[in-house]
Amino acid sequence: MANSERSARIDAALDEAKRAFAAARPKTEAMQARAAAVMPGGNTRTVLFSAPFPVRVEKAEGSRLTDIDGHSYLDLLGEYSAGIYGHSHRRIMAAARDALAMGLNFGAQHGEEVKLAETVTRRFALDLVRFTNSGTEANMMALAAARCFTGRRRIMPLRGGYHGGTLYFSHGASPVNAPFDCVLGLFNDIDATQLLIAGHADDLAAVILEPMLGGGGCISASPEFLAMLRQETAARGIVLIFDEVMTSRLHPGGLAAKTGIEPDLKTLGKYVGGGMSFGAFGGKRAIMELFDPTRPDALPHAGTFNNNTLTMTVGQVAMTEVFTPDACVELNERGDRLRSALNELFMRYQVKMRATGQGSMIAIHPTAGDIARPEDLDATDKRLRQLLFLDLLADGIYMAERGFMALSLMVTDEDCARVVSAVEAHITARRDLLV
Repeated sequence: MANSERSARIDAALDEAKRAFAAARPKTEAMQARAAAVMPGGNTRTVLFSAPFPVRVEKAEGSRLTDIDGHSYLDLLGEYSAGIYGHSHRRIMAAARDALAMGLNFGAQHGEEVKLAETVTRRFALDLVRFTNSGTEANMMALAAARCFTGRRRIMPLRGGYHGGTLYFSHGASPVNAPFDCVLGLFNDIDATQLLIAGHADDLAAVILEPMLGGGGCISASPEFLAMLRQETAARGIVLIFDEVMTSRLHPGGLAAKTGIEPDLKTLGKYVGGGMSFGAFGGKRAIMELFDPTRPDALPHAGTFNNNTLTMTVGQVAMTEVFTPDACVELNERGDRLRSALNELFMRYQVKMRATGQGSMIAIHPTAGDIARPEDLDATDKRLRQLLFLDLLADGIYMAERGFMALSLMVTDEDCARVVSAVEAHITARRDLLV
């Protein structure tokens, strides 16, 4: 099939899938029109938009979502990894009720924040920790701490990285980013990134990366790349920051523990707070003590809800009773089995599809080539991702339009088998577009 003919057939298949989606969801379409009158594009969180219009959920329970038109879906998105407990987990709900009975926000310190801090520092090998309201805030504060600690101004994120709404580097720096002076490193490119670090070392405060890119396609940093970063930053007095907002769920102690590479600072996100609004940054005592308010030169760190009782109480229960180390291992083994089953399926049908990731985080890409860097995905056809997304929605399975999945504790082996069957149905229906 000629490329032009194939492209036309992809367009036709995608148009038909969009029409079928819209026809089955008249209430959702009406709600989109209503939303567009008061929000840009009817949206207040960009990542949730998908064409022709996004799913509007009415209720959720366990691993299931129900939209306002009555369609039910298996939730594989898991709130982009924040929803690791599924929906309305009984123990999480009970902890939330306990917190509400205590009082939501005191404007004072309390014991629940101490308990959660003890749990978080032990589990993720942090000397000291500070809480925030999101992973974005945590990364902003970690970078600020690094700049104050080193007395340098530049930071090095990596191409393909995402560290929050103001630290977005998927295709270079986003125009809405915070005005940090950035030198962009190249993910998994040892030689090029090593040269950049050496060339900017005198003014480089921090290197920040996810040990496995989450939003960047579930691409793991190689052990050699991480070892180079640790060696170079340590030798040059640069703060190495691991953004483990997502990746800390992939091992009981986070990916730093799994890889054996300990950064100077780590950041954590919402699942650690039981899926509530939460973030944390912490690590080496010498850096974190800059925020000690008993010091005359202490750095300020604000946040009305940093220690709100809802997050503190639910987070402690979540991390000690629900997402235990054993539960973490079991969940990630389930994800590994699903990824392997998907890749075996792609090989059997000889289609240009590939599942990447580790443990309970998976991304499906419309390519058959090796994927070691974000640039390896530049030539993939976005339309094929959209087509898979719509086909799976029609089969009652919800994931991110970009092909991303983050399994919750509520997803079972039977659910995973259903996913493989649905993807196989997609392949058999669209095989001429995928080879």
